[in-house]
Amino acid sequence: MLAELRFMYHEGTPQLSLKNIFGQRAQVPGALIVDGGSGYCKFGWSKYSRPSGMSATFMEFGNIEAPMYTRLRHFYSTLYGRMQVKHTTQPIVVSVPICHYDDTESAKASRRQLKEAIHSALFDLNVPAVCAVNQATLALYAARRTSGIVVNIGFHQTSIVPILHGKVMRKVGVEVVGMGALKLTGFLREQLQQRNIYFESLYTIRELKENLCYVAIDYEAELSKDTQESYELPREGVFTLSKERFKTGEILFQPRITGVRAMGLHQAVALCMEHCHDAELMGDDSWFKTVVLCGGTACLRGLPERLEKELRAHLPSYISNGIRVTPPPYGADSAWHGARLISNLSNFPGAWCNTKKQFKRKQRSKHLTPSFLKPRG
Repeated sequence: MLAELRFMYHEGTPQLSLKNIFGQRAQVPGALIVDGGSGYCKFGWSKYSRPSGMSATFMEFGNIEAPMYTRLRHFYSTLYGRMQVKHTTQPIVVSVPICHYDDTESAKASRRQLKEAIHSALFDLNVPAVCAVNQATLALYAARRTSGIVVNIGFHQTSIVPILHGKVMRKVGVEVVGMGALKLTGFLREQLQQRNIYFESLYTIRELKENLCYVAIDYEAELSKDTQESYELPREGVFTLSKERFKTGEILFQPRITGVRAMGLHQAVALCMEHCHDAELMGDDSWFKTVVLCGGTACLRGLPERLEKELRAHLPSYISNGIRVTPPPYGADSAWHGARLISNLSNFPGAWCNTKKQFKRKQRSKHLTPSFLKPRG
C-alpha cells in the first residue's frame, strides 16, 4: 500500500522544486497536519504519534456568516498561533471535509470553490506548500488501504464514501444518513432526562456515551439482559446506565426509534455496495468489500461486528461473501493519521503538494478570479 501511495500521483504531475521546504523540515517536527471536521479540529506535527491539540471547530473559528475566505484565514491563523510556528516554515496537510456529495455540476463547483478557498487562505499566509486531501480518503489510508468504502460518522450526519485507488467514486454514489454524533448524544440526553438526570453540557453526556455506550449485536436479545454499568465523572459523580447504553447506538440502525424516517446505516452501506458491484469499475470485484469506519462515534464497541452481521443478512451472497468491516484504525484520529502517513512518505511534499506559484498559475489558466476568495470592501 505504501508503494502504491508513493507513486499514485506521479504520472503526468511534475515534481515540485521545494529545496527550501526540505531544508526547513530538517529543523522542525515535519509537516503541519490539520484535520478539521464540522464538530472538532485536530492539529499537530507529522513526526509525532498523535495530534497535539483539539478544538471545537464550530465554536472557535469565526462567524459562520462571514465569507468562506475570511473564516478559513482566521481558522488557520488561530491554529498557527496556538502551535507557535511561523506560516512560512513547513508544508501543511489539510483534510477536506466530506461535503457536496453529488456528482452534479453545482456540487463539483462547490467542492472546487472550497478547495480553492483553502489554498488561497493558506498561500496568502505564505505557507510554502499545501496538500489538501478528502477526509474519507485519509481515513482509508490510515487503514493501509487505497480502495474500499469509508463510513464516516460525522458530527451532524454519516456519509458512506466509495473510494477506488484514492479517488472518491461520486459517479457510483455517496450515500448520506442523517444520523451523526450530535444526534446520538442528544438521544442519550433525552433518555437521561426521562430518569430526571440533567446535564448543562453536551460534552459531559458525550463522555458518558464514549465510556459506557455500545452497539448490541442482537438488539432484541440485549433488551432482556442486565446491562448496568457505572462511570465516574470527575465533577459530577458516579452515574449508572443500563439499557441507555445500547439504545443510543441502536438509532444508527433503527432511526425510527427517534421518530426519524430514514435508512438505517446497514441499508445505506448495502445500497452503496450494490451500486459499486453494478458499476463494474475494475476486474477485481471485491475492492468495495472492505469497509473502514471513521469518526469518534464509530469507535463504539460492537459497531463493526453489528454492521458486518447486518450487511451479510441484507445483501445477496455474491456480494456479501468476503465483506470485512474494520474499526477506526486510530480511533477518532484516523483521518489525522492518514495525513501523517502521507507527510512521512519519501516523495512528500513532491507531487502531493501545490506551491503558491503553481496555484496562481492554475488560476490564471482558468481565466477566472473567484469573488469568494477575497473579502469584500
